[in-house]
Amino acid sequence: MRMCRLWLWLTALALAMPLGARAEDGHELWLRYRPLSAAGQAGLRAVARAVVHGGPASPTLRAAVAELRRGVAALAGREPPEGRRLVPGALVLATPEFAPAGLQLRWRDLGREGYALRRTRLQGREVTVIAANTDLGLLYGSFAWLRAAQAGAELRRLDATSVPKVGLRLLNHWDNLDRSVERGYAGASIWDWWKLPDITGPRYAEYARANASIGINGTVLNNVNAKAESLTAPFLAKAAALADVFRPYGLKVFLSARFSAPVELGGLKTADPLDPAVRAWWRAKADEVYRAMPDFGGFLVKANSEGQPGPQDYGRTHADGANMLAEALAPHGGVVLWRAFVYAHENAGDRAGQAYAEFQPLDGRFAPNVVVQVKNGPIDFQPREPFHPLFGAMPRTPLGLELQITKEYLGFSTHLAYLGTLFEEVLRADTGHGGTVARVVDGRLQGQRLTAMAGVANIGTDRNWCGSQFDQANWYAFGRMAWDPDLSARAVAEEWAAQTFSARRAARDAIVELMMGSREAVADTMTPLGLHHLMGSGHHYGPAPWVDDLERPDWNPVYYHRAGRDGIGFDRSPTGSNTVAQYAAPVARLWADPRTTPPALLLWFHHLPWDYRMPSGRTLWAELVARYDAGVAAVDDMGRRWAALRGEVDGERHAEVAAYLAVQAKEARWWRGACLGYFQSASSLPLPPGVRPPEHDLAFYKALRFPFAPGRGG
Repeated sequence: MRMCRLWLWLTALALAMPLGARAEDGHELWLRYRPLSAAGQAGLRAVARAVVHGGPASPTLRAAVAELRRGVAALAGREPPEGRRLVPGALVLATPEFAPAGLQLRWRDLGREGYALRRTRLQGREVTVIAANTDLGLLYGSFAWLRAAQAGAELRRLDATSVPKVGLRLLNHWDNLDRSVERGYAGASIWDWWKLPDITGPRYAEYARANASIGINGTVLNNVNAKAESLTAPFLAKAAALADVFRPYGLKVFLSARFSAPVELGGLKTADPLDPAVRAWWRAKADEVYRAMPDFGGFLVKANSEGQPGPQDYGRTHADGANMLAEALAPHGGVVLWRAFVYAHENAGDRAGQAYAEFQPLDGRFAPNVVVQVKNGPIDFQPREPFHPLFGAMPRTPLGLELQITKEYLGFSTHLAYLGTLFEEVLRADTGHGGTVARVVDGRLQGQRLTAMAGVANIGTDRNWCGSQFDQANWYAFGRMAWDPDLSARAVAEEWAAQTFSARRAARDAIVELMMGSREAVADTMTPLGLHHLMGSGHHYGPAPWVDDLERPDWNPVYYHRAGRDGIGFDRSPTGSNTVAQYAAPVARLWADPRTTPPALLLWFHHLPWDYRMPSGRTLWAELVARYDAGVAAVDDMGRRWAALRGEVDGERHAEVAAYLAVQAKEARWWRGACLGYFQSASSLPLPPGVRPPEHDLAFYKALRFPFAPGRGG
């Protein structure tokens, strides 16, 4: 019954969405497959006369064939037939077991998920080969070939091989069982738990297809602030129904597990990870999960952070807790993803140093099927952070990189901020341990075989999936850069823009230039020069640098900027908290001195007087004002650049983006006014000559309230 229902959804996907002209709303993402030029159509038809394969029709192979036929039909105006006979101009799907005679490839180099695309001559016929060791590799290769076709690549000269450099490429959904989404800005959760498992609509297959197109191979369905109920039999049945839909696309289901579940569900008096009864409960639970989902991926755990239960409640370590779960999952091939995002009430030190202090001493003590999942920076997904000091500092432990795709601190879905540049910045950061963050994450620096990258999803029930058109680019960039951390943010932006808006070079390049400067514009608008956590409390919407009355110090923005008559910034140098010492010596030496600290991180590591002389020649106060002004100017410029693209982009999406950019411009002025007004009050300094004062007085900004801001979750 399940397979029958799945086949119906696959067929519906292949036939969905008519090819004629229509208004666009972004629902098709980067898989729009709009008709090429007349010359492009003729060229594509010549190299895709048929789709040929010799293997049995597995659901994954059927998905690959359906995608190729659908894509060619839309791009070239003619659907290629499917067959098993080699014909000139065919697209040939080949595995070692079903390869045409004469095809010579280094199959071993492709691994389980890699693929090769090659224009070659076989049996006297010019054909294009999509080759892989598995049907999943064929699916990834089919999407890659269509990506090249959409972007106008020279398909007659195609010769490319691609193998993922990171093994687990995961979305982390912070979705709750009531369909609210913590830090979600695109509507309700796409998981309709109430209707599952009986009703699975086509959106689930569309979701899996979109993820497969960019190489994402796993999804954590529920919030890291997990409810124990997600591990009960009814919810496991719901998760299993989703796993059935996702399976043809190579997308494994993972679940966030609540550490105290043995108490809440099992009636035990303790969740102590060294208690034999607790370990037995988790083993039995793992067996139950795998009966429901034989290819279940594993558990994601948030423990002893922000009030979540964990092993430290019983005097145990993070390794004790992770290894207990690893023991339960190991017989099934499952993985534990144990988050290193920890901070607690009883820790009175610099919050930026707590994760390193708790985890680095545990290096080498985690089970082989445990990944310690580390955020890109030591605080919390800020517009800019230094890379996390754990990267490189735990050579005997697999470390996974956690990035945030949803823009909790970067303007939600109403601000344009392309995060590919943020991802690239952290991946290319030199850890000082002999390689970059990317080399730690992909395992090459320290010889790890278990590797992972996770992205906190920005997906909801909105028709455009992500809340705004450009936020789709961050989902896309995460998938592509998790597959290959060496990809440049610009190259990924070019791919996305060509598929999503226009493959015409002038239009594509104009859109890419807008994207490439957008994250820097947001950083200048909100937190220039290494300032951080100035956002409104709880909802993290808008500026609130004055907040100082929350329960614990590190929930207050004043904790991070420390602005006063004497200056501004958090002193993490040897004269302050000295968390700079957690970095490798070459990096620590550089960042311990304000003269050698990059200006973009200056106030992260140093508390400096307002008259400190910056490399620009300005005082620190004048530089801070100039950065806020630059942020406003950059956002205004984004609006003008987008307006110039009218006619290059369909009217519906152009108008929507223009409206969002107008909101961003208004809020850039709000940020400037509120922050300059507050920092001027703290410093008692006049604005530099010629600088426009804030539009309102500080009392106005302080009085603003947003009790129903989105993204709080349930």
